[in-house]
Amino acid sequence: MTIQPFVRNLAEKAPAQADSAVTYWKPQLAIPWHYTKVELAAPTPAEIPTAIQSLKNIVSGAQTGSFKRLSVKEKSDS
Repeated sequence: MTIQPFVRNLAEKAPAQADSAVTYWKPQLAIPWHYTKVELAAPTPAEIPTAIQSLKNIVSGAQTGSFKRLSVKEKSDS
């Protein structure tokens, strides 16, 4: 038995399988894709100082260990 019939069969059916996979997954991935684009958008110039300060707070908390003293409510708010 040779592999040629298998490869030929695969080459003939692959485009149809890919099309049906895209047709199936496209509507199911629309909402996650929307949120991905929103969450991974680059920060605006107005948001950069806030992001830098937030990062400084995280680093400071990690260095001092102050994150260990936060309540559950305080942890969920930040």
